[in-house]
Amino acid sequence: MARRDPINAFRTPTARGPHPGWSDTDLIKACLEGSDDAWSALIDKYKDLVYSIPRRYGASPEDAADIFQSVCVDLFSELQRLQKTEALRAWLITVTAHKAYHWKRKSRKMAEREGTPVDEDQHQLVDTATPSDPIEDLEQTQILREAIAQLSPRCQEMIQLFFFRDPPAPYQEVARSLGLQVGSIGFIRGRCLQRLQKALVKMGF
Repeated sequence: MARRDPINAFRTPTARGPHPGWSDTDLIKACLEGSDDAWSALIDKYKDLVYSIPRRYGASPEDAADIFQSVCVDLFSELQRLQKTEALRAWLITVTAHKAYHWKRKSRKMAEREGTPVDEDQHQLVDTATPSDPIEDLEQTQILREAIAQLSPRCQEMIQLFFFRDPPAPYQEVARSLGLQVGSIGFIRGRCLQRLQKALVKMGF
């Protein structure tokens, strides 16, 4: 595997880079062959998953970014030894959960030593979660991200506006954002959801 800086490789893949539909096996193979674009695509594919775990443990954006970088360094080091590429998602969840758990324990002990009041709500996970506890919805959330990424840009934006906005965007805003007629939104949304459902079924969701 060509030597690269795993931290400074976190950039958006170029137009010549891997297709978003590439499997983990394809991406890892290209990484091992020395492709910086494949490494960037692999990190981009899983960055939301990895970053979300320390945030669930109450980490600040800065601490979550540090954990994210640490996980990426570990992945870079272990890539050649990953025997089953289909297990990459579970490997990332396990490694990140361990790091987030130990960050939580360390930060709580430091707060107690310094006499800083501990916010029990923020520190709840340190008492209820252990590194071996499954974070059941994380893998399904990642599968959903990957399925959405396979859709057309218009469908991706429509799904984001309707289902990842709180409250959901009204039809008029969606039509204006996508340059569509209001009357066509319902039909196009239905088609996008059908395509998303097919992608999810194919991925075993």
